[in-house]
Amino acid sequence: MAIQFCPTTRRPLLNVLDFLQGHLNGVVNGVHILPFFPFTSDDGFAVSDYETVRPDLGDWDDICQIGENFRLMSDVVINHASADHPWFHQFLKGEAPGCNFIKTAAADDDVSAVIRPRPSPLLYAHETATGEKLVWCTFGPDQVDLDFSNPDLLCEFVRLLRLYIDKGVRAFRLDAVGFLWKQPGSTCLHLDETHEIIKLLRTLVDHLEDNVWLITETNVPAHENLEYFGNGNEAHVIYNFSLPPLLVHALLTGRSTYLRRWMMSTSPTLDGCTVLNFSASHDGIGLRPVEGLLPPEEITRMTETVQGFGGRLTMRSFGERTVPYEMNTTLFSALKGSVDGPDAHQIDRFIASQTIMMSLEGIPAFYVQSFLAAENDEARAAKTGQNRSLNRTQWRAGHIDEQLAASDTPMAQVFFELRRRLAIRTRQKAFHPDATQFTLHIKPGMFGFWRHSLDRRQSLFVVTNITRENKRLSLRDMNLFADAKWVDLLSGVTVNPEDEELELVPYQTVWISNEEN
Repeated sequence: MAIQFCPTTRRPLLNVLDFLQGHLNGVVNGVHILPFFPFTSDDGFAVSDYETVRPDLGDWDDICQIGENFRLMSDVVINHASADHPWFHQFLKGEAPGCNFIKTAAADDDVSAVIRPRPSPLLYAHETATGEKLVWCTFGPDQVDLDFSNPDLLCEFVRLLRLYIDKGVRAFRLDAVGFLWKQPGSTCLHLDETHEIIKLLRTLVDHLEDNVWLITETNVPAHENLEYFGNGNEAHVIYNFSLPPLLVHALLTGRSTYLRRWMMSTSPTLDGCTVLNFSASHDGIGLRPVEGLLPPEEITRMTETVQGFGGRLTMRSFGERTVPYEMNTTLFSALKGSVDGPDAHQIDRFIASQTIMMSLEGIPAFYVQSFLAAENDEARAAKTGQNRSLNRTQWRAGHIDEQLAASDTPMAQVFFELRRRLAIRTRQKAFHPDATQFTLHIKPGMFGFWRHSLDRRQSLFVVTNITRENKRLSLRDMNLFADAKWVDLLSGVTVNPEDEELELVPYQTVWISNEEN
């Protein structure tokens, strides 16, 4: 769960702890707090001081308190630093250590093949004490890339990881790590040296007694993303980046063809590794992860629908042209209707998206904006000029309490139903991250899969009606054992294996289990 709270009379980090303990204790056991360091842009991802907690958010004691109560994940913004970081000021002055920490390029370097998520220039000229230098900026001029060909820089980040671990962090999100190593003449993405650095970090954290995880953030096509498991010696966890756009497409179109085809093609993860399933994050809904999974015309159909619901489209550089990179929207707004337009099923459609996600093999992760049924934040996007701000509302804790107290608000309806389902989920052995998963072959307009607990005692069938119409689920397709008692855990309704069909209303999910927990 990624958290964003705005400053109040009580420190926001303590508001986070209050929210988790007051509303989600027992159903959520971990939290990802977005960058809490001093920064200059990109909502925290241009870090100007890696060793200090922003005073307007709290202090290290607050971080420690959260880490004592929940598994805490922190960002390691490792590819770049703020142009206001002391290292960059030292670089401009020719002073150590920063003079050797910033990535530069020669004027004749071939950067034509570089893959980037931004359409801005790659190189920016800066006057330094030793003359003009071209600074590498993958994400923009305020985010200067770091030079990991210098082992001293790598040692500095190892020291920072140790600091964060001492403060209670137990999972590291390696931000934009795929861009870490630069080599002119290459794509500068997923280079071998990047993987070697991740292997080194994995070796170091695995030798600790603190059960620390590395999570790589690589918003790329699925087959490239899987490379970050290595041979079980790189990331402990990778983001399931293909899931959000495929899930949105299925729920907007009422067709599970592409989602089902992708899921059938996925392989079980390596021992000691798993995926982080999510449907939304502080970034947009990436489109690179569905390259080769969704036809171009289906991507266009999806993006145009989301734009019709108030979303925006961010582009990236691709050679001499720009191409769509991500959809910027809250997931709640993206599911306002179907490809046929807005309708009255927004809440049910949205809850279906979260229920599918929390049922999959791996670890589920909920963005706070999703838990709170956030609509697109047009005011914040206008203020910052950034498309991603649509999905980065900063909440007052008091406002959340008011909305949750009024049972008829979308926030209350979504939040309490998701919490109820999560409470049921935590008791199911078949939802263990490593429990077996098989995709079901069922009627069009539905999406389903089977989970089987590690001890082979619990079978759990997850089926969702992804359309706006009632659908009849053939129970014969599911091979329910006649000698077992079956129940839909979400509704409490007993399911008789001898019945031929079960009717599902629009966007209803059933968890049909042989154990009633």
